[in-house]
Amino acid sequence: MRRAPACIAACAYVLLGMGGLALAAAADDAALARAEGYVRTLTSVRAHFTQDLVGADGKVLEHSEGIMSLARPGHFRWDYLKPPSVIVSDGQTLWLYDQELEQVTIRRVGETLSQTPAMLLSGQASVRDGFTAKDGGGADGLAWVVLTPKQASSDFSELKLGFAGQDLRRMEFRSKLNQTTKLVFQSVERNAHLEPSTFTFTPPPGVDVIGSPAGPARP
Repeated sequence: MRRAPACIAACAYVLLGMGGLALAAAADDAALARAEGYVRTLTSVRAHFTQDLVGADGKVLEHSEGIMSLARPGHFRWDYLKPPSVIVSDGQTLWLYDQELEQVTIRRVGETLSQTPAMLLSGQASVRDGFTAKDGGGADGLAWVVLTPKQASSDFSELKLGFAGQDLRRMEFRSKLNQTTKLVFQSVERNAHLEPSTFTFTPPPGVDVIGSPAGPARP
């Protein structure tokens, strides 16, 4: 699978657990109010997304798109349409299905994300302890909130959230290799009804399976 699961999972956990941003001591009041307004009544999200991986030279290295579904706490699904693949979490187990390779990788969420900002943003750890936050100003018609991880071991050097009013429209992750993953959300459905089966995954017959589930979990 070409996409880093830590990055995708981190995006999901930001959407699911952003309420913790209210604890970030150094953040500008306006930025915090914007983030709080987004998550105050948020229980689930479904949206179309486009994703670009941009190199240090500004060139797009990879483009993809698909549908994401998320439900608090900790449940998410990313269905990539081009090229086809699926990333699913039930809060405990992470499934990564690469259709082209005919391979499913199964991991425990905690083990997969323990060294990423995702665990801090998921509500399982303190955002205040893990990040500094500030108002990123306005650009591209959006108001930005910037998070910088305090841990040197983090996979990311910076996370940016772009809001149109109180709606989250873009996310950008910058890696230590100076590559940036940019996500744009469209046709966003807040608090959409999502069936529990959305966040379960059964490997198709005949594919290679690596790993085993962590155990049952409920939305």
